[in-house]
Amino acid sequence: EKKTEIEKKNPATPPAEAAADKGEPAAEQAATQAEAPKPEPTPEPKGEEASEAADSWEEVSQPSQPSGEADAAAGAAAAAAAAATARTDESSAAGGGDSKEVSEAADAVAKASLSAKASADAAEVKAAEEAEEAAEEAAEAAAAAKKSTAKKTKAAERTDLREHLNCVFIGHVDAGKSTFCGQVMLTTGQVDERTMQKYEKEAKEKNRESWFLAYIMDTDEEERAKGKTVQVGRAHFDTDKKRYTILDAPGHKNYVPNMIAGACQADIGVLVISARKGEFETGFERGGQTREHALLAKTLGVRLLLVAVNKMDDPTVEWSEERYKEIMEKLSPFLKQCGYNVKKDVQFVPMSALKGTNVMKRVDPALCPWYTDQCFLEILDALPPTDRKTGAPMRLPIIDKYRDMGTVVEGKVEQGELVEGEKYILLPNRDKVVVEAVSLDEEDVAKAFGGENVKVKLKDISDEDIKPGFVLSCAKNVAPVVRRFEAQLIIVELLEHKSIFSAGYGAILHLHAIAEECSIVELTSQIDKKTGKKSKKPPMFVKSGAVITCIIEVEQNICIETFDACPQLGRFTLRDEGKTIGIGKVLKLLDTPEAGKAE
Repeated sequence: EKKTEIEKKNPATPPAEAAADKGEPAAEQAATQAEAPKPEPTPEPKGEEASEAADSWEEVSQPSQPSGEADAAAGAAAAAAAAATARTDESSAAGGGDSKEVSEAADAVAKASLSAKASADAAEVKAAEEAEEAAEEAAEAAAAAKKSTAKKTKAAERTDLREHLNCVFIGHVDAGKSTFCGQVMLTTGQVDERTMQKYEKEAKEKNRESWFLAYIMDTDEEERAKGKTVQVGRAHFDTDKKRYTILDAPGHKNYVPNMIAGACQADIGVLVISARKGEFETGFERGGQTREHALLAKTLGVRLLLVAVNKMDDPTVEWSEERYKEIMEKLSPFLKQCGYNVKKDVQFVPMSALKGTNVMKRVDPALCPWYTDQCFLEILDALPPTDRKTGAPMRLPIIDKYRDMGTVVEGKVEQGELVEGEKYILLPNRDKVVVEAVSLDEEDVAKAFGGENVKVKLKDISDEDIKPGFVLSCAKNVAPVVRRFEAQLIIVELLEHKSIFSAGYGAILHLHAIAEECSIVELTSQIDKKTGKKSKKPPMFVKSGAVITCIIEVEQNICIETFDACPQLGRFTLRDEGKTIGIGKVLKLLDTPEAGKAE
C-alpha cells in the first residue's frame, strides 16, 4: 500500500521504488532528493550570476583571476554534488544495505547543492567587490594622473632656465645711470618706438631733450621734473645666454637708504662714472657718492663690479685714451681698499649711454681705435655663473608689500627654493603662511630659485602684519631671531663732531631690507690690519680706519644669520646722520632662544 501511494505521488521517481522496502524515512529522503533538481557537472546553471559579475569585472579592468576563481569554485561544488548523487543512485539501485547510508547520501546531495550555491554566491560577491575596488583604484589613479599632469603643466611653463642676474646701477648724481638703463632697455627691444616718441616729446617740452631715455626708468612726475631718481627703478631684459633684472639706484646722498634697498638685491654692480671734465672729480672727491656707493655695494654683497666710464663722447673728452686711463688709475686703488680684487672682480668699459656706443655693439675702430675689447652686454654674458645654494634652507627678505586680491610681498630669494603651495614661517613674528602664487617677471611659476626677484602671494596673513625687513623662512629650518649679536666692524669714516667710536654709540643698522636703530654695547677687541690678530685687551674707543669686534644691540627683534651661514643675511652697514660710518659682518648670535626650531 505504501509503495502504491508513493508511486501515485511520484510516478517518475525510480529511486523511490528501490527505497520503498527500506522504510518510510528512506522513501521520504529519496522523494526529497528527487524533487530537488539534479546538479549538472558544469557550473552554468548555478553560476549564472557569478558569470555576469565576471563579465562586468572584465569590462572594468579585464583581469582573468576573479572570473577563473568563480568558475573553479562553482565547478568543484557541482562535481561534489554529482558524486553524492551517483552514490545515492548506486545505493538505491542495489535495493539493499542500510537505510542510514541512503539517508547520508541524500544529506550529502543536499549539502553539495547548498555548497555549490554558496560557492557561486561567494564567488559573485568576491568578484563584485574586487571589481568595485578596481574601479575605485582606477578612478583614484586617473585623478592623481590628472593632478600630476596639471602640476607638471604648470611647472613646465617654466621652460626658460637661463641664469638670472640682478644688476644695480650705482654712481654719483648725473653720471647717467637712468639714461644708461634706458639705453639698455631700448637696444634689447623692451621699449616700443611709439613710447619712445612720447618720451622724446615730453622731454622736449621741458627743455630736457637728453633726458628722454631716463624717462623709461624714472616714471614718477617728481623724478622727471627734478631729473633725479628717488626710488629704485626696476626693469627686465634678456639676452641669448642670460636673464637680467635692472635696478636703477638713486645717486643723490639724500636717497642713500633707497640705494641700499636696491643694492642688497643685486649680484652685479655697474658703477657709472662720468668722464666729463669736472664731473668725475666731483663724484670721487671726499663726500662724493662714487666712493660711498662703491663701498656700500661691496658691503651689500655685490661680488662683481663693472665700471662703465660714460660720456666718452663729450666735447671735453672726445674718446680720449688718456682720460680713460686717468680714471682707471684713480679708481683702482680705492676699489681695492673697498675689498674688491681689481684684476678678477672689476672690469672697465668706455661708452656713451646717450648714443648707445659700446653698449650692445662694439665701438667703431674709427671712433675709438685704442679699445678693442668686448662691449657692455658681451661682458655681462661672459661673467662666470653664481653659486645660488639651492639645497640650503629657503630665505626671502621682504622688500615691499601691498594688497592685490590678497597679500603680495616682493623680495629676492637669497638661497634655497620657493615652491608654490608650501607652508613657510614669516619672521620675526613667526606667523605661519602658505604661498598661494609665485610670480617671476609678471609670469606665474610653480617654483623660484636662489637669486631671483619674485612677487609672492601669501595666504593666512594681512599686509598690515608685514613690514619691509621681515624674512620668509622655510618651516623645517627656521632662521634665527635676535636682538643682540657680535660683529666684526670696519670704521670707515666717523663724523667730524663725533670722531670717537666707543660703547654707547648709536647709529642706524642697515641689514638686507632692515633699517633699525642700534647701539654699541661693548668693544670686545681690536684687529690688526696687517696680521689679522685680535688684541687681548678690549679697546676703550677707536677712531676712523680701525677694525674691531663689538657687540651690537637693536631695539626690536630682527631676523639675521651669521655671515658663514648666509652671507646675504649676515652683512650690514652702520649709518649716522646720513653718512656711512662702518661696514661689518655678523660673527655670532648671542640670544637665539627660538633659532633653528622647526615648526
